[in-house]
Amino acid sequence: MSELNQLFIESEQIREAADCLFNRTEVAAAISRLAETITEELSQSNPIIVGIMNGALIPMGMLVPELNFPLQIDYLHATRYRDKTTGGEMQWLASPNIQMQDRTVLLVDDIHDEGITLELIKNYCQKEGAAKVYSAVLVNKIHDRKNNTSADFIALEVPDRYVFGFGMDYKGMLRNAPGIYAVKGM
Repeated sequence: MSELNQLFIESEQIREAADCLFNRTEVAAAISRLAETITEELSQSNPIIVGIMNGALIPMGMLVPELNFPLQIDYLHATRYRDKTTGGEMQWLASPNIQMQDRTVLLVDDIHDEGITLELIKNYCQKEGAAKVYSAVLVNKIHDRKNNTSADFIALEVPDRYVFGFGMDYKGMLRNAPGIYAVKGM
């Protein structure tokens, strides 16, 4: 059996056994509340909304239509996980195209875990001349291993378990799960 077929079978087993923490309706409602808070804070700042790929794809796709004010959209692709369940060294795959000089930037990501990736990306934006850098995450994982970087806007909080769905993956799979799920035993 090929490695890809084994991963497919493993992912299906993980999905079937997982605990649903938030269903589709609960996630959508949380993103709407997140949009209201972001609108209050950033609607007059002409921001650049930057999705951190691949995890931000789904939450950002749901969030941006609810931000009813002028903005620009861009993305960057940086990863520490490379389809694994633990992080390593940061790998930059794509940089934003819009100039950040003197602009407000809102980074959108799927999860705030330890804060390492977010800190590196915030530092990058500041070096690019951003006037102010904010961050919005779909989920904030609750534990005491975080660095000094925190997310400015949080839709939901999850326990210290390995989660997937709505952009978050399990070994590169299950980003499309219609809720936020916790892997049994992780």
